[in-house]
Parts: sequence; structure tokens; C-alpha cells
Amino acid sequence: MANKTVTLLFLVFLLLNGCDAAINMNGKIASINSGKFLYQDGNLVSNYKANIDMVWQACEKSVAELKATDIQKERKISTGMIKAVIQDEKVVIKVEYIDRDLTSVSVFVGTVGNNMASRLIHDKIIGNLGRN
Repeated sequence: MANKTVTLLFLVFLLLNGCDAAINMNGKIASINSGKFLYQDGNLVSNYKANIDMVWQACEKSVAELKATDIQKERKISTGMIKAVIQDEKVVIKVEYIDRDLTSVSVFVGTVGNNMASRLIHDKIIGNLGRN
């Protein structure tokens, strides 16, 4: 219990200070980059200050603009998932309701995760959210 508390406090400290770091927690790798994105087990996760419907539409538009193929969409009330192939890489985008105007988006690219490609997809989503 104390180990988890120390790890949590360390993560909060890093988020507040806005620096980059990587931590191994029970075999899972978590990396914090400037407090805006969380990179964990190959997933690049960020929260958007928008409702889930707007974020879902931005994700769909981003996938279309990136000329994705083999697109599979699954949408529920509080979650959604888009699986596709973009430039020969498998991509999984997960959308999750957090609060009325707060939505979490996780992007996983390739077989082990690609931070740079995931960031580019997040940037595309951010751009499409700005156009709504």
C-alpha cells in the first residue's frame, strides 16, 4: 500500500512540475510528457474538454482524413472504439466519457505502440475538435 502511495505522489509531483519521466509500475510502463499526455503500455492517452459526441465525431473525421482502411467502429453510450489501418499500421482509438465536458482518448498504433504516430493522430483529433 505504501509503495502505491509513493508512486501516486511521485506521479502527481511530476504532473505539477510538467517534466518528462518514465515509471515501471508492476510491469507496466507509464511515461508522463508535460502533464498533457500519458503514455502507458503503448497507449497515448489524453483528456479533452469536450463532450463525448464531439470527440467521437472528431475521431471519425480524423480517421477519414488519414485515409484509413478496414475501419471498424463500435460506439456505446459512454465509450467507443475505432479500429483501422493507417499507412499499413493497425490503429486503435478508444474514447471514454469522464464527465459532461471531459472525454478521454487513447490511441495505440502498431503492435507495441508508437508514441510519435499516436501523437500525430491526437494532433489531428485536436484540429478537428477546433473546427466543430
